[in-house]
Amino acid sequence: MTNPLDGLVVLSLEQAVAAPFATRQLADLGARVIKIERPEVGDFARGYDETVRGLASHFVWLNRSKQSVALDLKSEYGRDAVLQLARQADVFVQNLAPGAAARLGLDADSLRAENPRLIHVSISGYGPGGPYSAKKAYDLLVQCEAGLVSITGTEEEPSKVGISIADIASGMYAYSGILTALIQRERTAEGVTIEISMLEALAEWMGFPLNFAMYGGTPPARTGARHAAIAPYGPFLCGDGKQVFLGIQNEREWATFCDRILGDPQVAEDPRFVRNSLRVEHSAQLQVEIERSFATSTAERVADLLEAAGIANALLRDIDGLAAHPQLAARRRWIDYDSPVGTLRALVPPATFVGSSPVAGPIPEVGEHTEAVLAEFGVRADVARVR
Repeated sequence: MTNPLDGLVVLSLEQAVAAPFATRQLADLGARVIKIERPEVGDFARGYDETVRGLASHFVWLNRSKQSVALDLKSEYGRDAVLQLARQADVFVQNLAPGAAARLGLDADSLRAENPRLIHVSISGYGPGGPYSAKKAYDLLVQCEAGLVSITGTEEEPSKVGISIADIASGMYAYSGILTALIQRERTAEGVTIEISMLEALAEWMGFPLNFAMYGGTPPARTGARHAAIAPYGPFLCGDGKQVFLGIQNEREWATFCDRILGDPQVAEDPRFVRNSLRVEHSAQLQVEIERSFATSTAERVADLLEAAGIANALLRDIDGLAAHPQLAARRRWIDYDSPVGTLRALVPPATFVGSSPVAGPIPEVGEHTEAVLAEFGVRADVARVR
């Protein structure tokens, strides 16, 4: 059994979330990912917490199936070693601080002069050039700069998204950009330089609120779990004190909902609710009508009725509920892999390649593969410096 990216060599000067997220996708598909880390301490994400039997939850999520090579990039030996590895790599990824790769001589122009087939990928907060090019960029801060926090939360208080969405967005564009560059290299026999900005990645995902505000004159309101432009959409309280979530996408569904769920087809003809924009305008009154109907049923019973009527719905699950989700279990979406603290469990990557399985290799210790990798790639022995 082969994997789609077997034989591809990826060299990564990575830390935190964005670049490790991109390279872990490649590693899952069979690429050999060589992760350059600081001696002894490694990627600082190793120290975020100790919740996974002593390991950090972010690091466990992002770094299986990789090889760890520990090098001091402030030393001539360390820089020379990375340069020699890059001469033989297919892809080079870095998300160091702005300007750091260039100061080390590991920028795109320098490395691609040595290896014209190299795909060089840089992930930064705001991209080179412009007044923000040197600005520090953490996920929350980019969410703020991208306007995401302004439209997230409740009417009373804005909120950040609960996951590292700016890092994930930029990591996904790095991943898809690398795959695209590999196709282009097959045609041209030359590598490319790819630049990913966290701000620009997240700004692309803000397409709906951008259009809504630029052409409608006002930004979409913060509506919690509801929708600023669709109604009914979001949570509704049921008789057991629990909530069911639903979404109506068109007038046909709205008529069905009124008939089969509310039991009153005339609600669909109410002048306040006759079309989506009016339902949004009168969403508070609409919520009263719907929750009056739901007051005699449990959330699970309402969800069953919605499902039978073909109305999109969901129950609110917590994180334990996700881990025990029956759909993930039925589709066998969990895999086991090794780590320094024993066997761990993770979700299978979402892109399923029929006929192959994700690599799911172990999480490396800091510098676990240093001597073996450097010897394999012909880097001169200097064991004292390596250690």
